[in-house]
Amino acid sequence: MSRGVTYPAGFRAAGISAGLKPSGKLDLGLLVGEPGTVAAGLFTTNRMPAAPVVIGRTRIAATGGAVRAVLVNSGQANAATGQRGAADAEKTTAAAADLLGLAAEHVLPCSTGVIGEPIHLDAMLAALPSVVEALGAGGDAFARAIMTTDTVPKSAQADAGAFRVGGAAKGVGMIAPSLATMLTFITTDAPVTPADLDGLARRVLQPRFEAITVDACASTNDTVLLFASGAAGGSPVAPGSGGWRALEDAVAEVGDALAAQLIADGEGVTHVLLIDVEGAGDDVEARTVAKAIAESPLVKTAAFGRDPNPGRILQAVGAAGVEVDPTSVDVWIGDTQVVASGVIPPAYFDADQLRAAAAASMTAAEVPLRVRVGAGPGRSRVLGCDLTYDYVRINGEYTT
Repeated sequence: MSRGVTYPAGFRAAGISAGLKPSGKLDLGLLVGEPGTVAAGLFTTNRMPAAPVVIGRTRIAATGGAVRAVLVNSGQANAATGQRGAADAEKTTAAAADLLGLAAEHVLPCSTGVIGEPIHLDAMLAALPSVVEALGAGGDAFARAIMTTDTVPKSAQADAGAFRVGGAAKGVGMIAPSLATMLTFITTDAPVTPADLDGLARRVLQPRFEAITVDACASTNDTVLLFASGAAGGSPVAPGSGGWRALEDAVAEVGDALAAQLIADGEGVTHVLLIDVEGAGDDVEARTVAKAIAESPLVKTAAFGRDPNPGRILQAVGAAGVEVDPTSVDVWIGDTQVVASGVIPPAYFDADQLRAAAAASMTAAEVPLRVRVGAGPGRSRVLGCDLTYDYVRINGEYTT
């Protein structure tokens, strides 16, 4: 079993049931780094951010990244809760900081759950001594405590020579990340300055978590936090120094693993779409086209029905808002080319061998879709998923 966020040296974590969820499942997590820990954060660009997002941004900026802990509750998103929401987040992190012997600004809040429902403040405050007492190598309990409609906890770890990297994440719905995604916590014991850590988060983690989408809905609470404890010792590693490339690769490995786990556990998901776009003017244009395909309800429902319908893919390409020469568009479903120079072969609809081969690719748990839109250097991969009856059911029943 992956130790996740506690795999690197210098971190302790815990997850307990504080009574925030009616189910009685784990719902309060705490992650703490030893003295010297620093943090970088990526946050949602949704213009209706939750109180913890606002406070998290402010505290990382005010402390210059000298943040050592994050307190996470699930069950209530603490979004659209006004001044009460901010006050509740400040009270809970201040109380946790006092128990940990830290200043309040060195503890970040994160929340996930129903938007508009205030934190169950009394229950959370009463549970704080227990979650602090439970601190240890509890990476799995932490990963479980941050879950909402997730069906499985999500953790990953990787080695970077003398350093270690670990992580945990949650999120299966309201996922169309703009800058960051869901709740994701990544740790390393490498000694890294706050400025270099921020650069690492933006260069390595941001593009990975922006490349997944379940339902085209950007959350009010999206947060990615990257912590470095420095517990491995030695001089700070920085871009160009020995060990930096290995650290980048390990952070990328953990980011990729968590992103893949998130999309695979998307609400109601039965097929993951691996969408590769190439030949665009630049990577941004390629990403735009790939996300248009991934977020098209027609493409998503075709994936659910295992229907190899290339017309739906072409529709999404053309509606993406990127200049495309129709005669330069080629599409493959699996290894089967279904569009050549913007044309679907007439024989494709005659249930011949070509369509049968494409249909076979649609039955797999992972469905590769490759689209070439020209001869430019731009390329991008986006992970999407199908749209199922269960997605509608889960979200139709979410607050009831």
